[in-house]
Amino acid sequence: MGTTALVLPLADPAADLGTVGGKGASLARLAAAGLPVPAGFHLTTHAYRRFTEGLDARTRAGIGDEAAIAAAFERLDMPEDIADAVRAALPPGPVAVRSSATAEDLPDLSFAGQHDTFLDVTGDEVLNAVKRCWASLWTARAVAYRARHGITDVALAVVVQEMVPADAAGVLFTANPVTGARTETVVNAAPGLGEALVGGTVTPDEYVVSADGVVRGSGGSLLSAARVAELAGLGARIQDLYGVPVDVEWAVAGGRIRVLQARPITALPEVWNDTLRGDYLWTCANLREAVPSVMSPATWSFAEVLAQPAIAGHPTSGNIGGRFYLNLSAALAVGRALGLDGLVRRTAGQYFGRIPEGVQAPPLPLSRLAVLRAAVRAMGPFLRQNREYRAKIEGLLASAPDRADRLAAAFRTASTPAGLLALWESDVHDVLHVEAKVFDAGARAGALSSARLRRTLTKLVGEDDTTALLTGAHGAAGELASLGPVLGLARLERGELTREAYARQYGHRFADEFEVSAPRPAEDPQWPRHHDVGVDPEELLARQAAVREAAWARLRAAHPGKVARLRREVDELAALARERERARSEFSRTFAVLRAFLVRAGEVTGHGDAVFFLPIGETLRVLGGDETPLASVPARRAAYDRYRALPPYPTVIRGRFDPEAWAADPDRRPDVFDASAAPLGDDVSGFPGAAGVVEGVARVIHDVADGKDLARGEILVTTVTNIGWTPLFPRAAAVVTDVGAPLSHAAIVARELGIPAVVGCGNATTRITTGDRLRVDGGRGTVTVLGARSTRSG
Repeated sequence: MGTTALVLPLADPAADLGTVGGKGASLARLAAAGLPVPAGFHLTTHAYRRFTEGLDARTRAGIGDEAAIAAAFERLDMPEDIADAVRAALPPGPVAVRSSATAEDLPDLSFAGQHDTFLDVTGDEVLNAVKRCWASLWTARAVAYRARHGITDVALAVVVQEMVPADAAGVLFTANPVTGARTETVVNAAPGLGEALVGGTVTPDEYVVSADGVVRGSGGSLLSAARVAELAGLGARIQDLYGVPVDVEWAVAGGRIRVLQARPITALPEVWNDTLRGDYLWTCANLREAVPSVMSPATWSFAEVLAQPAIAGHPTSGNIGGRFYLNLSAALAVGRALGLDGLVRRTAGQYFGRIPEGVQAPPLPLSRLAVLRAAVRAMGPFLRQNREYRAKIEGLLASAPDRADRLAAAFRTASTPAGLLALWESDVHDVLHVEAKVFDAGARAGALSSARLRRTLTKLVGEDDTTALLTGAHGAAGELASLGPVLGLARLERGELTREAYARQYGHRFADEFEVSAPRPAEDPQWPRHHDVGVDPEELLARQAAVREAAWARLRAAHPGKVARLRREVDELAALARERERARSEFSRTFAVLRAFLVRAGEVTGHGDAVFFLPIGETLRVLGGDETPLASVPARRAAYDRYRALPPYPTVIRGRFDPEAWAADPDRRPDVFDASAAPLGDDVSGFPGAAGVVEGVARVIHDVADGKDLARGEILVTTVTNIGWTPLFPRAAAVVTDVGAPLSHAAIVARELGIPAVVGCGNATTRITTGDRLRVDGGRGTVTVLGARSTRSG
């Protein structure tokens, strides 16, 4: 113990855990930070030990009858120097006398309700209240609680504070104590002093405040929205002070808020589920390509930086059981408000596929004017990001590989947390907040032009020739980045490219390239190992070029006056596609840089992979010397493992969704979660991804790691593909996916290579079994099962 003082001022620097107990140390911290804590003082553990010297050894040890111990404390006179110190420190008027044990309000133990508090005490009754607080250390419940938790050495201080004549009081939680959501503050309120609320004898008014300040109430009228927002702001200040979610006891008296107590939330569940935030229609259709697995907390924190702003408090994206989803309700609400409903729906279809029949997008509970105002505010950052994209994209694309190499070398030489933190501030912050945002904007460019031109061509020449005309985006030099890995493998096997050159060019691209906890291929010095690409992709591209030129000849014969304009538009679109794919590649390289930073952070702090279970802001705090955030790692790691054990959730989700309950349902659907959805039929059909008709044997593969099972000439059937699957395409006779749309990876790569593809079927992997014989019609978007389980199945 650092002092032998009997009494300390409330905010005294010496008011530490051993001197004033957990509650007292917390109040001292709050008072020193300038938070509105009622004035008062601490009666220290030194005073408790002085007092208990007059008790016999059995009573001091808490041995014997509880009533006898209380009576012993009652009989013993208060030492005069302690009584004088208390009288000298007492403020005028009534006070609250509150117990504060040295094993109380800790990050892993709260001791809530184990020791006594006395309210509205005056004069020398304060001394009796102090003795009763000390005696409460030895009640049966307190002794049993300590025994359960292995606590053997404990002392008790007392906090004396001015009594707050509360008009209303309650508790606020800076994370939702039911759902675990860190994006919500929950405020419980009751009239008066709040003792009935803490004791559980009244039902409180409850208010929920989202991260963007929107207040939702339970119908109670005790607090105004402004008062609730003020309380949430105080909660945020206290959470920042503690570094972890907290619960805060508060009171309002005379129009002023007072903070009565704050403690870490010791049993907060880790629940990652933004469907609890409202009734929305969610989709992961194109996001599952980029982020196919459950995200670590670090990855989600980067995704949040890149996300579009909320629409009047309604999220545009969300984390559902660790998986990344977009809120279609928000996008469609903006489209309707702008009078662009049809355009937004068509664009959404190109990106996300069709909304299943019977499923409705619930409207946002906002007027058209409110949506318009929110959309205008949200469009500012979006337009600014796109201006930055146009101004910076070429320079950033050219410099990104060298910059990544330079930063990787700098990370390796950073030997201290402070040195690594300096690199964040000088370089890595902008990799995330500037460069990644520019590349993200570039990765979305040209989608509207593609949809419009496709409609024009289809009217002139039909679906098959349109598909052929829109291929060739790879260019004369094979510049389409999504084809790069497979073209590079073929060059590597022909001896035209070294292993080191291949790793530098493509070592950041793989199936889970946006998950920062996943090692990059280039981190393996033996990568790439031998890989059978099947048919040489150059041969497939040459074959498709002949198909494309034949389609141009037919268009020229039928519509000679339109060919020059259409060819120019197709060439412009191809150039946009190359830039878009290149931006996507460099976007993924920024995540390789972020991963390298985190790996080094784990090394220099000695905390290893724990950094992947911290949002980036918390990792920076750890680098700065504050290790408080690490207390949350075990619960987050457990949640991550729990969600990873579940199958991928439905592509489309409506309303509140429980991933674990869904996974346990034997009748669950992989395509949609909504009771209004039309039944899933036996027919397999989807978007025309790439034209052509082929018959062959199905190979159902759920994980790219099992790609070695795909034999040449088999039809690849899977949930979704991305860049990591590209090397499998030349071996496949056709590609069929559950998830996808005309602009999805499977459709783009299959078209370029001339491989028939049907994407976005919803039920392909549940209706088709490895060994089934199929007919795939990529032009019509149909898949027909000709016969079940061929003898060729493996």
